[in-house]
Amino acid sequence: MPELPEVETVRRGLNKLVSGQKITALRIDYNRMIKSDLTTFKNNLINQTIHEVNRRGKYLLFELGEQTLISHLRMEGKWLSYLSTDIPDNKHFHGFFDLSNGQTLVYQDVRKFGTMELVRTDKLADFFSDKRIGPEPTETDFNLRTFQHQLSGSQKKIKPYLLDQSLVAGLGNIYVDEVLWLAKIHPSEIARHLSAKKVAELRGAVIHILEKAVKYGGSTIRSYKNALGLDGTMQDYLQVYGKTGQPCARCGTPIEKYKLAGRGTHFCPKCQKLKKV
Repeated sequence: MPELPEVETVRRGLNKLVSGQKITALRIDYNRMIKSDLTTFKNNLINQTIHEVNRRGKYLLFELGEQTLISHLRMEGKWLSYLSTDIPDNKHFHGFFDLSNGQTLVYQDVRKFGTMELVRTDKLADFFSDKRIGPEPTETDFNLRTFQHQLSGSQKKIKPYLLDQSLVAGLGNIYVDEVLWLAKIHPSEIARHLSAKKVAELRGAVIHILEKAVKYGGSTIRSYKNALGLDGTMQDYLQVYGKTGQPCARCGTPIEKYKLAGRGTHFCPKCQKLKKV
C-alpha cells in the first residue's frame, strides 16, 4: 500500500499534470469506488477546475474551490495521464477524467480497493476528524507533548498503534519498521512502557524517515510508480524492511521477521530488545 512518501510523490507529479485544468467530461466504470452519491459526484465535477492537488496523510486532495475530490489509493491505485485520443485498453482502468488540455487523467486499480469522494472544502477538517487521522509528521504539526500523553496511557503495542493513523498520519508497514529500527524500539513494545526520552526519539525518527522517503520518491517494492510513471528509490536505503536474515547495518545481527497484528514485521533482535516488565 502506498504510504505518505509515495502519496506525496504522486501528488507532486499530479500537480505538474493537472493544475489549472478543467474537467470537461468523466466516466466511471467501477461505481463501487465512489463513496459519494454517484449522480451528484459526476454532475458536480463537470466543468470544475483542478486548482491544485494537495495531500492529507495518505489521501490525495484535488482542490476544486468549494468542493474537494478526495482520492485514497489503497493497495494498488494509480493515477495516469494520456492524450485523450490515445488511451490504451486496460481492464484495470476504472475512472476517466477528460481535461481541457486534451489529456485524460485515468484512475487504474488492479484490486479495486481505492476510493473517491466529493466533500465540501469547508468540511474537510470534519472528514479527517471523523476518520481519526492524526497530525502530519512535521516539526510544526506533530506535537511531542501530545504524542507522549497518548502513548503514556496506552496498553497497545507500538507498531499497530502507529499504523492506525491516529497518532500521526501517513505511516504504513514499510516505514513503521524503518522508524522503529532507527529509534531502537521493539515493534511489540507496549506504548506506555516507552520512556519520555524514547518517545522523543521515536517522534524524531518518524519525521526523519518520512522526510527521507519523500526525498527519494518513495519505495518501489512491488508495483508503485509515481504519477509520471517513475519508480521511487527509497528501497535502496531501507535498513530493515525486507532484510530478513541479512546483517543489521548497526550491529551485524541477522534481521528477523515475525507476524504482528497480521503484518509482516522486521526488526533487529539485538538493537530492538523487548522490555521485560
